[in-house]
Amino acid sequence: MEDLRVRTREICKIFNINPERSKGQNFLVNEKIYDDIVAAANITLQDEVLEVGPGLGFLTVRLAGFAKRVVAVELDDQIFLFLKSGLEVSKNNNIEIVNKDILLFNPADKFKGEYKIVANLPYNITSRFLRSYLSLYDCGPSLIVLMLQEEVVRRMMAKPGDMSLLAVSVQHYASVEMIRLVKAGNFWPEPEVNSAVVRLVLHEKKYNKNEDKLFFRLVKAGFSAKRKMLKNNLTGGLQIDTKIITASFSEAGLDLGIRAEDLSLENWYKLFAILRQFML
Repeated sequence: MEDLRVRTREICKIFNINPERSKGQNFLVNEKIYDDIVAAANITLQDEVLEVGPGLGFLTVRLAGFAKRVVAVELDDQIFLFLKSGLEVSKNNNIEIVNKDILLFNPADKFKGEYKIVANLPYNITSRFLRSYLSLYDCGPSLIVLMLQEEVVRRMMAKPGDMSLLAVSVQHYASVEMIRLVKAGNFWPEPEVNSAVVRLVLHEKKYNKNEDKLFFRLVKAGFSAKRKMLKNNLTGGLQIDTKIITASFSEAGLDLGIRAEDLSLENWYKLFAILRQFML
């Protein structure tokens, strides 16, 4: 690990790359964890991969060794120039580096069929990234492997009693599996929190695009005030008569005193099936 840490520091010094905490630029310096990330993505020679936040390219090269093609999207101009210069002298002709904000990137511009995402995301864009890429109906990924804050991964994996809008959103689109924990000491500069590698296997969409928007209108209303009972949040947030909400809870087999964090995904689906006619 120390060899990779030294190499990382040297590269940053030579190419005038100054890791910025505000951009979440903490470089992974543990070879074993890079290998674990590649293994978690189950990369084959038939796979095309979208890598987000390639950093200094250590993971990029590993992915390219297994995949048919890797498109690496990097926002930082200085890191992009380093990656481009390294690519020009390497033998990896199946790597394409794109200098762009991943939240403004359109995967349909680069992928015509199925692809996987591997990302060491800046933690400050996690929610927006997940919302964008999990809900894609056209040109969406089949699998996503992410390095995220440990706390965020545990929230994504929550069970009824501890559910949140994040947990419902992620589990609605994908199965969630924590692959491994990653202590802060495995990065340079060292972040303030521990991380975790998580694998999301996307499943077939339950609703069409318009129904999906309607479903999340219900869920967002449910979580709008955490300390309030769910029926009160829905009555106010959806502007539906209290009698209708009460009857829908009875039909769905839900206690009137229940809170949003106590519902399972199946509970939400049952409630939506009953209330959707009143949400138009």
